[in-house]
Amino acid sequence: MRIFIYMWEGVKIAFEALRAYKMRSILTTVGIVIGVTTVITIVALIQGLNHAFSREISAIGTDTLFIQKYPWIMTDDDWFKYRNRKNITLEEAEEVKASATLATAVAPQIGTRRTIKYEEKTVERVIIVGTTSDYAITSNAMPEYGRFLSENDVSSNRAVCVIGWEVAQKLFDQLDPIGKRVNIGGRKFRVIGILEKKGNFFGHNMDIFAVIPVGAFKSAFGMRRRSIEIEVKVKSPDLIEEAEYELTGIMRRLRKLGVTDENDFAINKQSMLMDFYNNFTKTLWAVAIGVGAISLLVGGIGIMNILLVSVTERTREIGVRKAIGARKSDILWQFLIEAMMICAIGVIIGILLAIGLSQVVAATTPLPAAVTWWVVILGLVFVVTIGLFFGIYPASKAARLNPIEALRYE
Repeated sequence: MRIFIYMWEGVKIAFEALRAYKMRSILTTVGIVIGVTTVITIVALIQGLNHAFSREISAIGTDTLFIQKYPWIMTDDDWFKYRNRKNITLEEAEEVKASATLATAVAPQIGTRRTIKYEEKTVERVIIVGTTSDYAITSNAMPEYGRFLSENDVSSNRAVCVIGWEVAQKLFDQLDPIGKRVNIGGRKFRVIGILEKKGNFFGHNMDIFAVIPVGAFKSAFGMRRRSIEIEVKVKSPDLIEEAEYELTGIMRRLRKLGVTDENDFAINKQSMLMDFYNNFTKTLWAVAIGVGAISLLVGGIGIMNILLVSVTERTREIGVRKAIGARKSDILWQFLIEAMMICAIGVIIGILLAIGLSQVVAATTPLPAAVTWWVVILGLVFVVTIGLFFGIYPASKAARLNPIEALRYE
């Protein structure tokens, strides 16, 4: 109990000293506020970005591979190299499906954008995908109403379509779309299903969407100079690496590549985006740490400066306190508390500002930025670390003052 009383007395003395030099204390606190606000806000933004990215990329699936002409991650210079690659064909997709032992489903995909019409209503720039019945498995494209493409639809090249949720809302409103005929790019297609609402995927509306048999796509829009994508659902996420090696071997065999020949296709997967994203966020973390460290360094130097000035101005007071029995530890404790109080005020204000900024970002953007509980712990660490580190020299200087010389100081 006595130690708490002792500490409380030190806090009161430190508070009175800070109140006596309001402007100087405020200016010193600003550096801490800027540093803490910057670090915590950037941390909140990165966490929001992590959450948003994880939510978006989960739609790809950890058990799905994509055989494509272009890799997902490339530079501008690489694009000129990859554009000369041979297009991936439907025949290759059929061979992959027949040969891949680790795949549960293989779906070729080819896409375009077209306007869909029903009577007087239209929806423009709808993504039209030509594919097979396996697409329901590889892309988790489950219809909310009706059914998905069947093998008979695909083999017979039937003019049927499964439309996205938003397309159905805009064209039919309260009407039942099943069985209705819509005009897609000048061709009539019968609606057999409505896909579940999916929302956005990296800024693309996945509900402005329609799926038709790949043969019907070929007849309606042509395949000339088009490269398809082969989407492969692997039996288990644990087999993703083995499946990638197997698909690489199949594609190299189909394309008759020699042992020393470079792959003229890409096999893309979710982890590629995660690796790219993690490298990107490393830069953000470096910026956060750098800016925060500089701001906190400036604030810490300000704390040391104000305490050194305070020691000089209060030399006589220190001499009086030592003359009536104050120990070195009492003086040391008093000045350390002053340093930590300045830090505490700065950290509290910084955390409150960061919470406010995070809420503004979350309310005005799709980024779910938020300050988490461990940031408070981080703030407490700042208080103790900066207060002790930058306060120890002025405090020890005050504690070492000779009481006789201090009493003579004017």
